[in-house]
Amino acid sequence: MPYSTLDDMKKLIPEDALIQLTDDEGLGTVNQTRVDEAIAQADAEIDSYCGGRYSVPFSTVPEIIKKLSVDIAIYNLYSRRVEVIPELRAERYRNAIRQLEGISKGLISLGIDPAPSASQDRRAETNKATDENVFSRDSLEGF
Repeated sequence: MPYSTLDDMKKLIPEDALIQLTDDEGLGTVNQTRVDEAIAQADAEIDSYCGGRYSVPFSTVPEIIKKLSVDIAIYNLYSRRVEVIPELRAERYRNAIRQLEGISKGLISLGIDPAPSASQDRRAETNKATDENVFSRDSLEGF
């Protein structure tokens, strides 16, 4: 399930702009396939930052993740069509990346439980006393 949709994008950018960014064929409509590709790229970028702390892909999408997906997807659409990306879009993208960095470092919470850490206490235990060691420094001397 994608983290954002075309309808989410239309809340931040006019449909005319989306047509200009996606309609390579000149049909006068938004190309849904290109929008879906931009969202998939954005979501993969989000997962790459969040995957170390949370179980991704998210089954329930936190609102902040939806917002970041929209901002990154719009940036992706601009970057495929224009050489100079509008400053507002570039700044929103930079902010999205800063937020993802904060999420990955645990500085920003998504309001959901993080995935269990791989570094949780995983020590091996034994029922042998240290004086029962078969190999010791003395018996291994010379090897």
